[in-house]
Amino acid sequence: MDSYKNPLEERYSSREMLYNFSPENKFRTWRKLWIALAEIEKNLGLEISDEQISEMKENAENIDFQKAAEYEKKFRHDVMAHIHTFGDAAPKAKPIIHLGATSAFVGDNTDLIQIRDGLLIIKKELINIIKKLSDFSIKYKNLPTLGFTHFQPAQLTTVGKRATLWLQSLILDFEELEFFLETLRFRGVKGTTGTAASFLELFNGDYQKVKHLDKALSKRFGFDKVFGVSGQTYDRKIDAKTLSLLSNIAQSAHKFTNDLRLLQNLKEIEEPFEENQIGSSAMAYKRNPMRSERISALAKFVISLQNSSAMVAATQWFERTLDDSANKRLTIPQAFLAVDAILLIWNNVMNGLIVYENRIQKHISEELPFMATEFIIMEEVKSGGDRQEIHEKIRVHSMEAAKKVKMEGKENDLIERILNDNTLKLDKSKLKEGLKPENFIGFAPVQTEEFIKTEVLPILNKYPELIGLDADLKV
Repeated sequence: MDSYKNPLEERYSSREMLYNFSPENKFRTWRKLWIALAEIEKNLGLEISDEQISEMKENAENIDFQKAAEYEKKFRHDVMAHIHTFGDAAPKAKPIIHLGATSAFVGDNTDLIQIRDGLLIIKKELINIIKKLSDFSIKYKNLPTLGFTHFQPAQLTTVGKRATLWLQSLILDFEELEFFLETLRFRGVKGTTGTAASFLELFNGDYQKVKHLDKALSKRFGFDKVFGVSGQTYDRKIDAKTLSLLSNIAQSAHKFTNDLRLLQNLKEIEEPFEENQIGSSAMAYKRNPMRSERISALAKFVISLQNSSAMVAATQWFERTLDDSANKRLTIPQAFLAVDAILLIWNNVMNGLIVYENRIQKHISEELPFMATEFIIMEEVKSGGDRQEIHEKIRVHSMEAAKKVKMEGKENDLIERILNDNTLKLDKSKLKEGLKPENFIGFAPVQTEEFIKTEVLPILNKYPELIGLDADLKV
C-alpha cells in the first residue's frame, strides 16, 4: 500500500527548493560541517591527522541512509546515528568526528544554511514577479479603469496604477528579505550550553583560538555575521522572523489573487487559460481562475504557520528545550516549499495575463456619468448657477438614472437627462468633451512612471543576473 505523499513535493514546489530541504542535502551539510570543524581544529593545533581529514572528505557524500536509520532506532538520537554512520565509512577519522561539538552544531548550523539558501531561491522568484508586474504597470499606465472602494465603483484609476499596488506590497517584502539576509547570523561553534566549555578543555583555556574557530567556520559557510552569544541553539526568534517574512510574502500573493479573481468575474482581466484546460467537469463553458485559487489556498497555509514558530520562540526554556525540534521539522520546510510554489504559480500567471480593454471601457461608461456629477456641478457654478440648487437637480437626475439601471436593467441615461434639462446652463459640447475617461484618472500615469523609476528599477538594476525564470507548472 502506498504511503501518504506531500502535495507540495508531488504537485507544487520546485526541484531547487525540494533539494534544499532534502535529507541528502541536510546530511551532506552535516558532514561538511564536521569536516570543516576538524580542519580548523587541526590548524589550531589539535592532534588531527591529514589522513583523518582525507578519509572524511573521501566519504563526505557516501551516506548509508539505511544504516543511519538503524542507528537512530537504536540510539533515539539522529545526530549520534549519523556520527556512527560517518565513522563506519571513515574509521580512522571516527575518534575525532564531532570533536568538542554538540548536536546543535550540525543541526542548527544546517538549518541556518537551508534558511539562507531557501531565501535566495525565493529572492530570484520575487525579482521575476517584480519585473513582470513592472512591465505590466508601464504597459497599462494610461488605460483607465474603474477604481473600487468596498468593491463599489469609485473614481477612476488606471490598470497600470492598480498593478503598482501589488508591486508596492512585494517591494516591502523584498526589502524585508534583503535586510533579513544581510543581518542573518550563523550559530557557529558554541558548545553545549553556549559557553564553549568543551573547547576550553580542548584548547587549554585559549579563548582566542575558540573565537577563531567560531568565526573561521562561519566564514567558510558564507556567513560574515555570527551570534555573539547563544544557549545550546541559535535564538528561535530567527525561525519566527523567517516565518513572518514568508507569511508576509504569502499575504501579498493572496491580495493579488483576490483582486485578480474579482477582475476575472468582471471579465476585465483574466489569468491564463490553456487550450485543453477544463474549468469545470459539469459546466463546459467555465474558465475558473485555478492558478489564483491555488495561490490563495497555499497562502492561507503559510499564514497559518506563522503562529507556530512564534509560539516555539516564546516558550523555549533557559538554554534550550527539545519541544522546538519536531515543530521546526514541519513548519520551516513546509513554509518554504509553499511560498516557493506560490511564487512559481504567480510567475506563471504573469506570463499570460489577459486584459480585456473593451470590457473595461464598458464598465467605465456605465459608471462614469455618476462620477462626472462633481465636474458638472462645478461647470454650472462657473456659468453663474447656485451650487445648492444645481446639486439638488443633479441628485434627482442621478436617483432616477440609478433606478432605471437597477430596477429596469436599462442603460445609464444620466448624461442625457442632464443635457435635456433646459434649466441647466451647461455648455453641452464642453460636457461631452469633459466626459472622456482620461480626464478622471488624476496623476495615475505619472505616479506609475515615478514609482517604477524610483522604487522598482533600482532593485531590478541591482540584480540583473536573477531575471529570467522557468515558471511552468507541474499540474
